[in-house]
Amino acid sequence: MQVRLSIQNIEFGYGRDRVLDNISLELNASEIVAVCGPNGVGKSSLIKCISLILNARGRICIDGRDIKKMNKRDLARKIGYVPQYIPNVFSLTVFEMVLMGRRPHLGWKSSRTDRKKVVEALSLMGIEALAMRDFNELSGGQQQKVIIARALAQEPDILLMDEPTSNLDLKHQLEVMALVRKLAATQSISAIMALHDLNLAARYADRIIVMKGGQIFCQGDAGTVLTPANIQSVYGVKAVVRQEADRPYIVPLDPTL
Repeated sequence: MQVRLSIQNIEFGYGRDRVLDNISLELNASEIVAVCGPNGVGKSSLIKCISLILNARGRICIDGRDIKKMNKRDLARKIGYVPQYIPNVFSLTVFEMVLMGRRPHLGWKSSRTDRKKVVEALSLMGIEALAMRDFNELSGGQQQKVIIARALAQEPDILLMDEPTSNLDLKHQLEVMALVRKLAATQSISAIMALHDLNLAARYADRIIVMKGGQIFCQGDAGTVLTPANIQSVYGVKAVVRQEADRPYIVPLDPTL
């Protein structure tokens, strides 16, 4: 299986506070990896280090190339980043916001191909009707889908997604996760996504990485990783793990019972 992304001995911290401690992992072509764990274990920091938003010690390679030696334009053609939080932006239409994802491909001005890719991304997310709306006037869930569309418009090989379903209702959570699953199968896109929802991770990820204290506690397929013992150790919560359609699903138990 082709290794698309290689992360070796990543370390990151703020001052004396170590956030990531000796993280190493690989991401294969067409693979979806979910990074799970409690708040504060370094999930978002890991995503930001891979995307070079944060400067970590260690080595990160895409297709064998050290990303710190790649120019920003080439890197943006490889990686699409979907942040957890969306800051206020200048007044832009949804179409203009998604067109920003074409910047790695743009010449002096947008081409017919660029505009076509924007329309395709909007269609994939089911938000064509929002194209001329002001981005700042949308709901949080709508904005989240626009940001995902912007990343898709980049035509990246790898999607880095920090809680991509956090602002979405149940139906749209499933739609987004199913779309990423479809893109992995049909377009060989790989994805690393930080997720809080263990059941979404179990249903859609090929591999789950569970973090604890800035380190990888365990990793593997959902059936191997999502055990009552692991959940108790990492989250401090007792849970029942059942099987549905060959996938585990987690039922947390009331700690007072």
